[in-house]
Amino acid sequence: MLDSFLKQPPATLTDINWQAWQAVNPATLLFVIKDGEILLIRKKRGLGAGKINAPGGKLEGTETPLECALRETHEELGIHVLSPEYCGVHQFQFVDGYSLLVHVYKASDYSGEPIETDEAIPHWFKLDEIPYAEMWMDDCLWLPLVISGEKFTGRWLFDGDQMLDYELKAEAAI
Repeated sequence: MLDSFLKQPPATLTDINWQAWQAVNPATLLFVIKDGEILLIRKKRGLGAGKINAPGGKLEGTETPLECALRETHEELGIHVLSPEYCGVHQFQFVDGYSLLVHVYKASDYSGEPIETDEAIPHWFKLDEIPYAEMWMDDCLWLPLVISGEKFTGRWLFDGDQMLDYELKAEAAI
């Protein structure tokens, strides 16, 4: 699949064979939303370093997406999330051939206190003051669905930090 991208990178989602698409990495994001605020991180390293995002990362070994989301949140913030809920899934394709399948969760409670780690700096934001300008370009389109309780699926095409095309399908809140 990578060889085909190197010959001619996709310019739109229709240039990608989604039936044959496979992610290079499965990954997760987990948003903690409590008392009208959302707990986000400033990533210190890895994909999206310097950006504001939710804790999360790549699955390891045989862990499930939920196990990964809980582990990554603990590693990045030092907290244990309680009662996470599944929100949706994203298929991210980058024109350089890299791809991610990202499972998204949210929770309204946790134990412990968020701390800065080698991977992340925690920040609380009011829900109406989320710093979308410091986040990935797609976040402003689907994060409101997480906040409102809607389930979703998304397909995204990026060239580095630039979003080229997308498809977002939302389901009514359950």
